[in-house]
Amino acid sequence: MKLRGRRFTDFLYPALIIIAFILLGRGLFNTTRNGWKTDFSNTAIDLDEVISGGVPRDGIPPIDNPQFLPVAQVDDLSPQSPVISIDIDGDARAYPLEVLTSHEIVNDVVGELPVVVTFCPLCNSGIVYERRVDGMALRFGVSGNLRHSDLIMWDDQSESWWQQLTGEAIVGHYRGQQLTMVTSQMVSFDVFRQRYPQGKALRGPGGGYGYNPYVGYDSSAEPFLFKGPVDSRLFATERVLAANLGGQPVAYSFGALRQRRVVNDRVNATDIVILWQPGASSALDAGDIDSSKDVGMALMYDRRLPNGDVVSFRYESDGFVDDQTRSRWNIWGEATVGPLAGTRLKQLHAYPHFWFAWAAFYPETSVVLPS
Repeated sequence: MKLRGRRFTDFLYPALIIIAFILLGRGLFNTTRNGWKTDFSNTAIDLDEVISGGVPRDGIPPIDNPQFLPVAQVDDLSPQSPVISIDIDGDARAYPLEVLTSHEIVNDVVGELPVVVTFCPLCNSGIVYERRVDGMALRFGVSGNLRHSDLIMWDDQSESWWQQLTGEAIVGHYRGQQLTMVTSQMVSFDVFRQRYPQGKALRGPGGGYGYNPYVGYDSSAEPFLFKGPVDSRLFATERVLAANLGGQPVAYSFGALRQRRVVNDRVNATDIVILWQPGASSALDAGDIDSSKDVGMALMYDRRLPNGDVVSFRYESDGFVDDQTRSRWNIWGEATVGPLAGTRLKQLHAYPHFWFAWAAFYPETSVVLPS
């Protein structure tokens, strides 16, 4: 248990989250519009859909000056610790979910690109966006408000509100602006470290980051602070790998992916493959994240090779194999052995979410169920 030997003050951020939830249940917070300079007449949504998450603006503190440690020097993350990984121009960084659960937002610059790394634990949604809008690098924070249980972010330049799961400005000056997604992966720390031995891992400014304040949440049939019915095609907190491909939203159940390991599909004239492998813990199961159940990791790629050929994949005992050349591939979409060695597939913007949240924003989603 990673928590042994920690100081009492190390548990500050998780404790604040729990206290906030208790206060919320007693009706002691109502932060939806109080104290904001936001232009609430300029809205893309029904403001009645917004509810207080129980904390004031930036009451869950974002990280604005992130500090990193070379992965070779990291000794407090287990191989199965889940991280969000990004690599921009050779600058590879891992953001542990155990840190993001307590902070939800990291404002960073990676490979000279201003980015915002986001994680909404209530929706299990981890997405990275460019944070440059109209030529200006915005600083994002946690508004304290939720919509469909999902984090609403805010920028301190205009105090516009932004939906974390979609990257859209929903209220205020920037209404209608869409943040650009940055290619990222939710994988285990060990998978990141093997792929990027010279990479860096985020260090949280506080402590107690191995602790999950949402114990058992990813087995809950009742999402926290979610208004409205849950789409019954899947269990509310079933993980899905979801994407909006050319206007067609799709979701692939982790239950199906665990059974099949590989899914070849075609969506809106795009030939895709999803690769799944075990080895990553849930950040929202047991109190100690590294002791949590193995939910694995999944990534989606375009099956079209650089030369225009389309390949199909299968899982064999030694990994992923394409049917056309029998080359071996890894979870990163890279051919490591065989005629296609050195080839890399184009990763698509598909990320894990809890089903209830994705379906709330994309009700017309096609869903792939376990067989």
